[in-house]
Amino acid sequence: MNTKVNITAFAATLALGGALLFSYSFLDNSKYFEIAKNLELYADLYRELDESYVDEINPAGLMRKGIDSMLKTLDPYTNYITEAQIEGFRMQRTGAAGSIGVDLLLRNNYVYLSEVYENQPAHKAGLMAGDKITAINGASAKDRTIEEVQQILQGQPGAELKITYLRPGDSTEQTVAVVRDKEEGNSVPHFSMLNKNTGYIKMKSFTQNCTAEVAEALEKLQKDNEVKSLVLDLRHNGGGLLTEAINMVNLFVPKGQVVVSTSGKTEEWQKEYKTPSDPVAPDLPLVILIDEKSASASEIVSGTIQDLDRGIVVGVKSFGKGLVQQTKDIGYNAKLKLTVSKYFIPSGRCVQAIDYSGRYLDGISTVPDSIRKTFKTRNGRTVYDGSGVTPDVAVQLPKYANITQSLLDNYLIFDYATQYRQQHDSIAPPTQFELGSADFEDFVKFLADKNYEYTTESEKTLKQLLESVKEENYSSNVEAVITKLQNTIKEEKQKDLQKYKTEITELLKLEIISRYYYQKGEIQATLNDDENIKQALQLFANAAEYEKILKGTNMPAANPKGKK
Repeated sequence: MNTKVNITAFAATLALGGALLFSYSFLDNSKYFEIAKNLELYADLYRELDESYVDEINPAGLMRKGIDSMLKTLDPYTNYITEAQIEGFRMQRTGAAGSIGVDLLLRNNYVYLSEVYENQPAHKAGLMAGDKITAINGASAKDRTIEEVQQILQGQPGAELKITYLRPGDSTEQTVAVVRDKEEGNSVPHFSMLNKNTGYIKMKSFTQNCTAEVAEALEKLQKDNEVKSLVLDLRHNGGGLLTEAINMVNLFVPKGQVVVSTSGKTEEWQKEYKTPSDPVAPDLPLVILIDEKSASASEIVSGTIQDLDRGIVVGVKSFGKGLVQQTKDIGYNAKLKLTVSKYFIPSGRCVQAIDYSGRYLDGISTVPDSIRKTFKTRNGRTVYDGSGVTPDVAVQLPKYANITQSLLDNYLIFDYATQYRQQHDSIAPPTQFELGSADFEDFVKFLADKNYEYTTESEKTLKQLLESVKEENYSSNVEAVITKLQNTIKEEKQKDLQKYKTEITELLKLEIISRYYYQKGEIQATLNDDENIKQALQLFANAAEYEKILKGTNMPAANPKGKK
């Protein structure tokens, strides 16, 4: 049977389905009339395209584009999953997926390795940050998105991948075999003592058994030290498994405490999730660090600890993902992952920050401050919904100079670290390594033929002023003065590398350290100068201040209208 007959038969079936839906549902709800009408219109359009369009039509491809476009009007978490994608999706959802232990970035139509995790498959195979992926299993990786490459790299644990890559400075591609491993035992890249009595645990994701990793790290710290307080770092932690978030809260909160409740259209999604066990550290003073990339499970943990006044949240406002997804079978072995409910933490608030309900009309919009509701923590502190988790103690994010941001955006600090790693077999330990003046001058030479144009705030202001002067017909003398100022600023910009040398050198140092000592080394190098950690240590050193915040008599960052 040819394609045209198939499409026509499908369109007729679709129209019949719409008519049947209309026949028994119209009297109950006019919404079903709209569904039936639009199904019939869609079938007619599909049939007309098949019969009359000048070129041959790919039915599956056309339908997939239509489905994807429709779902894009909802939220980014509602997705159509084909039969071919089912196995990978199942493993991701259950935490059983294998990976090779890398992060990726997209440059010039290719995906590069931005980070390689220590003792993970890619590291064991000899891959390094900066390597350009040119092919996977013999198939070209050119023009593939990060998401497409991730889908290939993740999958069945134990499966072998042939990865072809080009290392900067080399002219010949190389191919290595990398065997996927389960994403376990890698959630805690570093833990240590910050001082005599304060422990620190960095957690990067909520994968399967991550709570056990955190508990084990805490146990090791307590074995050799008198741990009287703990910093749990959830910055840049995008979340993961809900069960692990509940178990993580349970380390610090008694058995039987409601952590999350969900609410959706159906009774099926009126649920409560409680802590299942006795806590490991029920009375240990606790600070949780969050930032704008802390999401989902990270927000459940930090928000619950805040709502129960069990610890203090420090940092900047979190991402704000408070939606729950479920997977439904839709025929032909395909599935629909769709948002079915919102989750609520103990105070009754939802942290969802983006309102997708009007997205199809107005695009993405955040929940307006004017309609955010107030809630109370266990001790009566005021917290807000609809804006992520607002920290109890806010720490301002660093704002880099324009030249520094340009160097980051153009991957020039990244590229120099790649070159440095190729030229130096080893460096001093993370807490001892420093870049000297000679190293910085070498970096300046490295930039000589690189493009990193940037516009200063002064240049933007003068450009606007010049446009206004021309519109208002001021004399050429005024224009000449502004032009002279613009030229002077251009000359001054030549000095920006030296002017912001300290800031740039620090970023270079951390990027280079990560090439030798990986994520753990980078964390070690920043601990002493981390403003968030300094704030946490100050709170632990001042027990009265710590208690005052938890009791609600001193709430530095309660207002969600404040800047992130």
